[in-house]
Amino acid sequence: MRRLLLCGFEPFGTDSVNPALKIIEQLDGQRLAMHDQPDERFEIITCRVPVTRYAAIDSVIEAIGQHAPDTVIMLGQASGRSAITPERVAINLDDYRIRDNGGHQPVDEPIEADGPDGCFTTLPIKAMVNDLQAAGLPASVSYTAGTFVCNHLFYGVQRHLADSPIRSGFVHIPALPEQSVDGRLPTMSLESMLEGVRVMCISAMSHQEDARIGGGNIS
Repeated sequence: MRRLLLCGFEPFGTDSVNPALKIIEQLDGQRLAMHDQPDERFEIITCRVPVTRYAAIDSVIEAIGQHAPDTVIMLGQASGRSAITPERVAINLDDYRIRDNGGHQPVDEPIEADGPDGCFTTLPIKAMVNDLQAAGLPASVSYTAGTFVCNHLFYGVQRHLADSPIRSGFVHIPALPEQSVDGRLPTMSLESMLEGVRVMCISAMSHQEDARIGGGNIS
């Protein structure tokens, strides 16, 4: 059976929860049908990721080695976003506004000395966004994964899989309603995010080539 490795970050900063972790806990072990092939299923296996420089990459690389997945999707929370946003590119830069959970706070440091400036996703992200929108879920392509541990992990895993047939990429999701009790942050319910991640997983496993549709932005 084909496998998809779904990775989710632990809580960080002042938050006691992270929707990414809640999602992987609920989807672990699920078997989903492929597009137009209801008899062909794939299994979701999961990996809990520490919000710690270097350890984040190590944890996902270890899970890849252990499970030999066909596809890897990494999930992280992006407070302030109102949609599910697959990332297109990771940049070779650590510039942490806050300390990570290991106490690290690098400023203007490369993730990999002498590494390329950027690494692109190998997921069919435009097809994924199209499928999310068709399911009635807010979604768009993002062109910045930030400069914190999410981007760090995204870059490191793309470098690790650069010569591999395993497709991989990062997706940012909004905060949960309980993380914005004062109403200042846009949020999405856990139920909607769970459905969105299921849609993305099926889309990523079903589309062998990405859709050629507009997905850029002008600002």
